[in-house]
Amino acid sequence: MLKFLKVIMLYMLLSPAMIVHAKNVQVDSLRYWTAPDHTRMVFDVTTPVTHQVFLLANPARLVIDFKGTKLLKALSQPPKNHSLFSRVRTGVRNNKDLRVVVDLKTAVTPKSFSLQPNKNYGHRLVVDLFNKNGAKVVNHKISVRAANKVTKTVKNKARDIVIAVDAGHGGEDPGAHGPKGTQEKKVVFAIAKKLAVLINKKPGMKAVLVRKGDYYIKLRKRMEIAREAKADLFVSIHADAFKNSNVKGASVFTLSNRGASSEAARWLAKHENAADLVGGVTLMDKDDVLANVLMDLSQTATKEASRNVAGKILKNFQSIGHLHNNDVQKAGFMVLKSPDIPSILVETAFISNPSEERKLRSPKYQSKMAKAIYKGIVNYFNQYAPADSYIALNSSKRHTISRGETLSEIAHHYGVSMKSIKVVNKLASSQVKVGQVIEIPRG
Repeated sequence: MLKFLKVIMLYMLLSPAMIVHAKNVQVDSLRYWTAPDHTRMVFDVTTPVTHQVFLLANPARLVIDFKGTKLLKALSQPPKNHSLFSRVRTGVRNNKDLRVVVDLKTAVTPKSFSLQPNKNYGHRLVVDLFNKNGAKVVNHKISVRAANKVTKTVKNKARDIVIAVDAGHGGEDPGAHGPKGTQEKKVVFAIAKKLAVLINKKPGMKAVLVRKGDYYIKLRKRMEIAREAKADLFVSIHADAFKNSNVKGASVFTLSNRGASSEAARWLAKHENAADLVGGVTLMDKDDVLANVLMDLSQTATKEASRNVAGKILKNFQSIGHLHNNDVQKAGFMVLKSPDIPSILVETAFISNPSEERKLRSPKYQSKMAKAIYKGIVNYFNQYAPADSYIALNSSKRHTISRGETLSEIAHHYGVSMKSIKVVNKLASSQVKVGQVIEIPRG
């Protein structure tokens, strides 16, 4: 009898662990995200799962084995015209494991990793598929042909001013959401596309969409895309949220001094990269003090330009809605940390506010926001166009004197002599006043 009771007690102690062990992981769903350089498959799972990913040939297939996993419902299929794979099949192995087979149209290189739960999703297994031949992946979900089409002709081979337009979040990162479920990533992408169209219609200007579809890009990668495009300005578009649904209004941010300092330190740690930020001057043979001074000079000009264009955009927002802050704000946002590219972050409205959520869903209001940002950008570059740009060489140039500016600095910026400015404006001396408007002669 005593032996029997010990067996019962042992069973009671072990049974919870046995039950947990016996409980299968479940795959709830499968989502696809298509980026220019890869396709992402995201499996929603109930708990972290042990898995294995491998490739088979003749015909080409990708196999994902889930250990101790059951399928809750049939997985969604990829678009029929997808460039990487044609269909997804599933099967049971060893009466307890799940096998997912992806029929491939071309060779791929897979990469898999797990994601912890966040406020939008539970546990996830992510499989990224990179085209092995290096070809671009076609995005079948969203067409941005109109936003990227540039049909203007630039005279004198002068260059376009390039604006990197960054729609925040994307793919697995929906950003904030409104009371009715409106996702930040969708409304800011709509505004970004409208802004790109406006910019591309302006002679001498060109827009580069950082995110061209519904996929996620790492924050530093967004900076790299802007640098690769040789952008003159980086504009990141977002829609804020707050626990108090009464909070509303637009804001414009530039990089804080602390954020700038930390980024400068990061770049200075790699002297060969830092040369890109100081006009191509190598820092390899410079001591730390001089390298810091050169970096600081580069960042000072960038921060000043960022504040200037941010102020012009914020002023335009006053005519279309409420401002959350009347002044340009500073923060350490990662996407603002390019030391050599003027960068701003625009919070178009509070998506958590029911009234502003409704506006953000409206194409008409999206166009208003895009136009306000566009006008601010144009106003800035009409005044501070790079000397080798089409706008600088062909537009009527009138410059409004800002605090701290000198006539010699203005002449250097526009690539003209100080004497020619004085002659055109009939100036008896080199002294100028804040708010004074002068005409800039052609270089």
